[in-house]
Amino acid sequence: MIQIECCDNLELMSKIESGTVDLIYCDILYGTGRKFADYQDLKPIRSEIEAHYLPRLKEMHRVLKSTGSIYLQMDTRINHWMRILMDDVFGYDKLLAEIIWYYDNGGGRRNTFVNKKHDVIITYSKTESFTYNMILEPYKETSGYAKGGIVNNGKKYMPNKNGKNADDVWCMPILNPMSNERIGYPTQKPKALIERIIKASSNEGDMVADYYLGSGTTAVVCKELNRNFIGCDIN
Repeated sequence: MIQIECCDNLELMSKIESGTVDLIYCDILYGTGRKFADYQDLKPIRSEIEAHYLPRLKEMHRVLKSTGSIYLQMDTRINHWMRILMDDVFGYDKLLAEIIWYYDNGGGRRNTFVNKKHDVIITYSKTESFTYNMILEPYKETSGYAKGGIVNNGKKYMPNKNGKNADDVWCMPILNPMSNERIGYPTQKPKALIERIIKASSNEGDMVADYYLGSGTTAVVCKELNRNFIGCDIN
């Protein structure tokens, strides 16, 4: 099932039964204050951020299953405020990870550290029992494991041939301007990024939701990975 609606996400969530969604992923409004072609972004003011997100986070918590988890993607403008709100709604002890999506898109300022090279993805569970499927990455050629194992106390340890569990820094390129994935949406995220999240925190047949759907990539990935999907965008 792929269900997409054009509406305010509060409207859609109010129609969803409690405890029916396995995974929520949202590439949320970043608080730039900018007027984009299809929406007016929030201003980076704490009161405005809280007024918008708090009722929506409460609804996301309500519709999520006890085994579910939620991933919210943003940048450094508002991630500190969102962590506080998520701690209040989901619980400080339910933070699973603060993931850094690192991408090298060239450029940078000359009078400070090179910036705008990463997004932050915070992920929380609803309870202690949450779905997680290990995501394996190949060992880097510079690691000791990649050069034939390591020796510790006289014993040689060899790497898992399938790779190592992914850590909380994800090095993935942004979408190439000439990529076949591109559909012209200015903040479109690569499928590979969303695929990792969906594979890690859901199984085939599960219900995935995206309430800031944007380019629609989450729905496409869910269809390809045999997940059910429900989501919306106000545009």
